[in-house]
Amino acid sequence: MLYEKKEAWSVLLRLYHWAFALSIVCLVVTGLYVHEPWTSTQLEAVRTFPMAYMRYLHFLAGFVFTAALMVRLYLLIFGNRQEKFWNAAPITPSNIVNFFKTILFYLYIGKKDHRLGHNALAFTIYVVVFLLAVCQIITGFYLLYPESVFWQGWGLKLFGTQQQARFLHHIFMWCFMLFAMIHVYLVVWNENVAPEGMISSIFSGDKFVEKS
Repeated sequence: MLYEKKEAWSVLLRLYHWAFALSIVCLVVTGLYVHEPWTSTQLEAVRTFPMAYMRYLHFLAGFVFTAALMVRLYLLIFGNRQEKFWNAAPITPSNIVNFFKTILFYLYIGKKDHRLGHNALAFTIYVVVFLLAVCQIITGFYLLYPESVFWQGWGLKLFGTQQQARFLHHIFMWCFMLFAMIHVYLVVWNENVAPEGMISSIFSGDKFVEKS
């Protein structure tokens, strides 16, 4: 069987992917420390202050996370054909068919409906993750800026008190951890059952498709 190489992802999408992924790793590690520090020090804060360092890294990663999400929103509208909203959203007949074919494929009772970009099932899950990310950002800035009328107003309306928002912020973190584990598993699984170069594509931007 012959394959040809085609560009799937732009440089900007690949930068978004890794900024998003690495910021989540940093946010999880630092967030868990802020929630329950696993180390301490007997030295004065003028010389070492691990909580302050962890909080600073957490806030910095939060801004990267926010910027990455804004880039992905831009690409949903102005990206290449594979990156736009209409390419994989399950709102067209072909994408709806692809949605159910992908489910059957993952259940080992159907063949893969090859797409250069995302399949409709993956896109649907990414939309849910996108909405979770928006909630995570709002709760994060709500907690970060207690003196801001804007963030306190929206945070209180959407999530209640700061303590309630902090609890939801922590729950959302576990949702991202679960998503990351499933995402990595499915990417590796697809790499083994469908030789498209899915893993390498997020580095090179190119995937391999069967020649018609």
